[in-house]
Amino acid sequence: MNNQDVPPKPTSPPTGGLPKVPAGNEDPGRGHSPAAGPAPAPESVTWSQHVPEAKPRMRARTKRALWKAFFVVVLLAVVSGLVWLAIWLNSGQGSQTADAETSGVLETSVTPPATPLPLPREGVPATEYALGDCFADFNPEALASRVVPCDTGHSAQLVAVFRYPEAGDYPGADALKAKALEACQAARLGPAADQYPLNFQRSFPSDTSWGSGDRRVDCYVTADGGNVINASVLP
Repeated sequence: MNNQDVPPKPTSPPTGGLPKVPAGNEDPGRGHSPAAGPAPAPESVTWSQHVPEAKPRMRARTKRALWKAFFVVVLLAVVSGLVWLAIWLNSGQGSQTADAETSGVLETSVTPPATPLPLPREGVPATEYALGDCFADFNPEALASRVVPCDTGHSAQLVAVFRYPEAGDYPGADALKAKALEACQAARLGPAADQYPLNFQRSFPSDTSWGSGDRRVDCYVTADGGNVINASVLP
């Protein structure tokens, strides 16, 4: 027996920290026979408990990567849309300018003065008719007409004019009729137009007058009863 206070140095590694596995003959009251091989480790010792934590981390990284890719795709789509919109707007402005240069100009608003004062004026050539002019005893096929003040009796008023560009071939009678109809449909009439029974009448150049430089298509409002209109029908 060793009576010293310091215990002797162990000859083998201590086993106090390891789980104890009872031998088969240490519990004879339970009626179990000793195991033929080494005893299994107790259920509390599980060395692979923390391994599955890698999957949630991988899923989180995958989600972050997918969200980043989604935002990149959305950003690229927005940028592409803005670029396309800018190109479309620029092309639209260019086409409108080209149309104005090749198709002509429509006039529906009076820019005073129209036919120079004083009025009435006799024998005004058709090529000098101005938008807003009022005519007494009007004949749309005449080469000249009498222009009178719109607050005196008249039978017609010029309410819309379409001017083709100087360059260009003769469009043909059908195309000119259609353009004159568009001009009449675009005409802006004022409240006075409701006081009279009026009709639209169109005038356009022939191939001969086109060759002489006539490029205008006119739209008039006319009264069947003669010089019965006593006010301008334009706003």
